[in-house]
Amino acid sequence: MRTDADISAAQSDAALALRVAAGEGAAAEAELYRRFAPRARLFGLRHLRSEAAAVDLAQAVLLRVLEALRAGRLREPERLGAFVLSACRQGVRDAQRTERRRQEARERYAPELVAEPAAPPYATGLGLDLERLRGCVERLASRARTVVALSFFAERSGEEVAQELGTTRGNVSVIRHRALAQLQACMGLDLEAA
Repeated sequence: MRTDADISAAQSDAALALRVAAGEGAAAEAELYRRFAPRARLFGLRHLRSEAAAVDLAQAVLLRVLEALRAGRLREPERLGAFVLSACRQGVRDAQRTERRRQEARERYAPELVAEPAAPPYATGLGLDLERLRGCVERLASRARTVVALSFFAERSGEEVAQELGTTRGNVSVIRHRALAQLQACMGLDLEAA
């Protein structure tokens, strides 16, 4: 069931899509970028697990969306958000397919370049099972996974994560603390004794 906020957001997206399609210029396109680039980047970070790949995805998605809007290919302007999400999904599939092809080529033509990555230095002393850790991270709620990824993978400060997610720094600290406790329990670690 759609709420008033959902309807208002769809109307706002529709107005923005129509402004871009009408060729209102840089201001409309800048607003499109401001509104959707952070979402596309977070989607990329979640699925591609690389800051550089996430930024590339956001740029490619917004370019694809701008081209579609300029060409009048978006029939339902109120569904701009869904169109952006669809472009993100397609971009992730394309990036994953490209990476698989590169990996296959490396394995076939340069097997000496394909080596098992060394365990990160922080994992060796704790005897971490990285596959188990990956499974534990995947069990986290989406927002907690995003906070952990931004905090530890993208090395963002609590304030930066809060701005990115549109919340407070205190809320980010609580989410991160709970996520780390959940990961510790899932891994069966007693870090006090380590």
